[in-house]
Amino acid sequence: FPNAGKSTLISRISAARPKIADYPFTTLEPQLGVVSADAGRTFVVADLPGLIEGAHDGAGLGIRFLRHIERTRLLAHLVDTSDFNDRDPLHDFEIIRGELRASSAALAEKPFLVVATKLDATSDRARLEALQEFCAANSFAFFAISAATGDGVDALVRAMADALALLAPAAEPADSEAASAPSEDR
Repeated sequence: FPNAGKSTLISRISAARPKIADYPFTTLEPQLGVVSADAGRTFVVADLPGLIEGAHDGAGLGIRFLRHIERTRLLAHLVDTSDFNDRDPLHDFEIIRGELRASSAALAEKPFLVVATKLDATSDRARLEALQEFCAANSFAFFAISAATGDGVDALVRAMADALALLAPAAEPADSEAASAPSEDR
């Protein structure tokens, strides 16, 4: 969802400096940053615009935003658990998972981590614990962080690097000569 802390996280873990503000859809275009994990491992992270319910039907420019997600190998699904968010974090998670499924089977099957955000602003831990228990019951990797203070961020970055290391490398673009060669099937 918008305002889940995506831009704050990318600014914490990379040199990227996206616009950060307390209003929905501050991020309208993907922001990329290179993350240095332990042991010299690096990867590129993308801060993508938030999705809302109905995104697969175009709500909130959702189809455009969903297309950006197709290019990723791993999703870090950020869920706001702060006291300032009046929505249910578990319901938010389920809505976004539903949007991915409705968009395409490939998006629904992408590996992901669940990241509860804004721990520094979460005094009532009941919603956080409910999300954590749900993730444990479904064998979803779960992390709780505060991108503002850095709490839990190093463990998340290591987990992202570990998960990416287990995935097949991204497909290489087709060789430009091979792509432009005439086809004998024509």
